[in-house]
Amino acid sequence: MYSSEGLDKIFKPRSIAIIGATDRKGTIGRELTHNLISYGFRGMVFPVNPKADVIHSVKCYRSVSDIPDPVDLAIIMVRKDLVLSVVEECGKKGVGGLTVITSGFKEVGPEGAKRELAVLECAMKYNMRMIGPNCFGVINTHPDYMMNATFSRTAPLPGKIGFMSQSGALGEAILNHAKQLGIGFSMFASVGNKADIAGNSLLQYWKDDPSTEIILLYLESFGDPERFTQIARTISKTKPIIAVKSGKTTAGARATASHTGALAGYDIGVDALFDQCGVLRVDTIEELFDLAMAFDLQHAPVGNRVAILTNAGGPGILATDASAALGLDVVRLEPETEKALRTFLPPEAATGNPVDMIASASADHYQKSLHLLFADANVDAIICVFVPPIMIDELAVADAIVAASRNESKPILSCFMGPEESSQGAERLKRAGIPVYTFPEAIAKTYALMGKYTAWKSRPIGTVPPCPDAVTKARATIEAMAKGGQRMVLGNDALEILSQCGIPAATLSPAATEDEAVAVANSIGYPVVLKLDAPGLVHKTDIGGVITDVRGEEELRKHYQSLMQQAADHDLADARVALQAMVSGGVEMVLGMVRDPKFGPMIMCGLGGIFVEVVKDVAFKLPPLTEDDARDMLQHLKAKRLLEGYRGSPAVAIEPIINALVTLSHLIEGFPSILELDINPFKVCPDPSKTKAIDARIVLTNE
Repeated sequence: MYSSEGLDKIFKPRSIAIIGATDRKGTIGRELTHNLISYGFRGMVFPVNPKADVIHSVKCYRSVSDIPDPVDLAIIMVRKDLVLSVVEECGKKGVGGLTVITSGFKEVGPEGAKRELAVLECAMKYNMRMIGPNCFGVINTHPDYMMNATFSRTAPLPGKIGFMSQSGALGEAILNHAKQLGIGFSMFASVGNKADIAGNSLLQYWKDDPSTEIILLYLESFGDPERFTQIARTISKTKPIIAVKSGKTTAGARATASHTGALAGYDIGVDALFDQCGVLRVDTIEELFDLAMAFDLQHAPVGNRVAILTNAGGPGILATDASAALGLDVVRLEPETEKALRTFLPPEAATGNPVDMIASASADHYQKSLHLLFADANVDAIICVFVPPIMIDELAVADAIVAASRNESKPILSCFMGPEESSQGAERLKRAGIPVYTFPEAIAKTYALMGKYTAWKSRPIGTVPPCPDAVTKARATIEAMAKGGQRMVLGNDALEILSQCGIPAATLSPAATEDEAVAVANSIGYPVVLKLDAPGLVHKTDIGGVITDVRGEEELRKHYQSLMQQAADHDLADARVALQAMVSGGVEMVLGMVRDPKFGPMIMCGLGGIFVEVVKDVAFKLPPLTEDDARDMLQHLKAKRLLEGYRGSPAVAIEPIINALVTLSHLIEGFPSILELDINPFKVCPDPSKTKAIDARIVLTNE
């Protein structure tokens, strides 16, 4: 279930039954009950425990059935073997939502999975929505609800961030760290095993929630990547989504026959998914909050030009190096700015960028310098670094930064190096809405990701064009091959399928004898390419099975004999030589797809030829592709400079690449017969009519 329907009963209840409440210290039942009452829940609370009459000075009930009033939400903390009967009783009572804290379900193995399925089926029977089991609880800080239904020792701060964690164990650490940083939540949900409510449901719910302006996700797995893409792509246009996705190991469970398969993996699918729908991926919880703090307190920069202000040379260099490495432009300041800086900074100060005011810089120096940097038309964002010398008043510097930043639209992120995170100066900056970081590298990464988000929001998504009839016919050809037991389509057969789809391909002409090869070459016209063609031969170049730029009969006969000798040396039965017109110039690319067991088909493009798996300059996306998606794939390649023209070489025609990628998207989407596909090389040329698929292979399945 991916609907947000019914989630109000969990996040906006007017009455809560705490099943498993207790006064016994050190228990989850006691701590959650205490949190719910002490945080100031605005509705009715009904502790349920057959062995108690009163808990936390509140009347206790023997069962949920004994509660005389309607119950919106039941929080369940009983033994795992009792959960099903409690859920059944809640259903009969008419409870709308469940939060199952109890563990011992799917996470412990097959028997637990059976218990979980039974609980889910019971909840569905009574139309109850459920978070958990095996979760940490839920929070809604809105003043109309004030619900802290977790067993955390840290009371959450109110704010505008919705946080979903798949890990209950991280809940305590997340709430504590957020409070130290001064970050507040609108809602918090630990979803545990995600039996019912998972990330997609919460995204849909928070999409329309006016109290939630930023969404944070800690994910361990995906339930429905396609649905995630649809929801997140819409939300990201108005609300940033920031995610930590754990488990970065590459999926290598299945041997692959294609370059695309060799380059793909589970984590590639995650990156492709996030990039396509505007989700900002970070590596750690710390980076998650670094970025959340910036979005929470500051505007996103409109460009990537940063100015660095510091009172110490070392941190200024660190900030400069990190910014440059992440694609930020440590910009040249306007001459007027540098001239004005020199009027009040000491002669030893550096007034370029970074601006190093040296250790004697006062609060007044910070304030005047920041005024100039904010006014500089070359600057989009500011990194302000302060290393507190013993003779400089830290609070005065903080006040100066606050005063200079007041009413400015450009973002400023600060770094206080040396004092503790909770230093008075740092706290004063946070209260004024200026994020504080321990090291300048964190600021550079934060700005880079904010800039990425700004760029994604401004990029058109485009529309998916209708599937051409030619692709539908090619699918029928492929499906017939798969049902007939064919598992690999190579050489001319593969190229003909591409040509049938509308992807230009260079025809291969087989020759059974040396004389026939000469006749074919005379028909094609020199220069030609010779390729060894044998059943099951996938990577021809690995055995020297491709010879290019053959320019005459004598040369052709020599190479023909050489290729047939290679076939004999490698025991290749039914081998022959195929000839192809030589396509000169241009850039060799690789286009392809691989079917990931979790994410489905993934489309790849990149720098091709024999070094594709060595260079690994590739980009992946999930279908369906728009033309804008395809163009964005090319923008992610380092090789884009080769496509645009490099050191005197002409730019290649981009449209044939775009058309080929969109055609591939049409071919593979919703068509499981293709397991893997490679077009390598796909030779792209300045003249679009010369752009051709030179070689291809298609791996089929009838599953």
